[in-house]
Amino acid sequence: MLAPDGTLRADPRFPLDVTPALCRDLHRDMFLARRFDEEALALQRQGELGLWLMALGQEAAQVGSIRGIATHDHVFPSYREHAAALCRGIGPAEILAQWRGVAHSGWDPARYRFHINSLVLGAQTLHATGYALGVRLDGAPEIVLAYFGDGASSQGDVNEALNWAVVTKAPIVFFCQNNQWAISTATAQQMGAPVHVRAAGFGLDTYFVDGNDALAVHAVTVRAADRVRAGGPPALIEALTYRVAGHSTSDDPRIYRSEAEVDLWRERDPVARLAALLRAEGWAGEQHFEQLDREARKLAEETRAACLSLPDPALEETFRHTFAEEPPLLRQEREGMSAYQASFADGTGPVAEADR
Repeated sequence: MLAPDGTLRADPRFPLDVTPALCRDLHRDMFLARRFDEEALALQRQGELGLWLMALGQEAAQVGSIRGIATHDHVFPSYREHAAALCRGIGPAEILAQWRGVAHSGWDPARYRFHINSLVLGAQTLHATGYALGVRLDGAPEIVLAYFGDGASSQGDVNEALNWAVVTKAPIVFFCQNNQWAISTATAQQMGAPVHVRAAGFGLDTYFVDGNDALAVHAVTVRAADRVRAGGPPALIEALTYRVAGHSTSDDPRIYRSEAEVDLWRERDPVARLAALLRAEGWAGEQHFEQLDREARKLAEETRAACLSLPDPALEETFRHTFAEEPPLLRQEREGMSAYQASFADGTGPVAEADR
């Protein structure tokens, strides 16, 4: 619907009321998500985060889709859905806690209707399908949105989830961000047919969309979500996008792909093309963009402050959070550890004593 140069084209198959407000909102979400992503990368390079996985280039896929479902619908991310998380109101400190190593997850899934990150490749699709089955059995007025990547589509878990979702008529939309690289493995090396074609074989309602076009992603997601909500079969959307950065901060993509390829996809930047539309149509002036720059700088400052203020967890919390209900033996071990630490004069335990 939106060409890389910002030219807007209507698609009668997916009618969308393209308003100035919608375009400004989608652009703002993407712009702020990118600034947050950049700040998190800087924090990792400075040793403040243990790891970071950038969403650079994938903002349209995430923002367009998350804004296409209801706020009460439950979302299951993988580990790169920072833009979607921000759209759900999850704050910088909550997102960064896991990557700083101070918590398994920094937010309450029930509060945001947004599950915790899943670093086990593809596991969240089974969790999402099970949750969606519960939604159907309860007759709850919601659907489920599950994100995964092209690499995860080669996992058994994902294929089981797709099959089981159809068999159980689960109210779920699977959203594959095909960023064309599963770490260093190109899509052509890991699959013989596109994800949406394979999903159709399971019986899902499938869609293929330009993942760098926020308007197209939004239109397709609204259509898929509406059909599922109305009792239709589960759906899968494959959004073709590109991972401009490395797989993570421990990855050097220059080893396995050319700069020419990256430059080609930079020309299809999702944030720039929506900004071009706003300027061309006169839907946003320079004052709008200047205000957005100020808002982005403020977000970056808040992100840095939030990260550095995250408290280190006490060792005893590891005991408390291993099980939902602490078993007697584990409680005895925790109490023994706490008593041992307290036996030292400064109360810091044997590590500090050894240092002296």
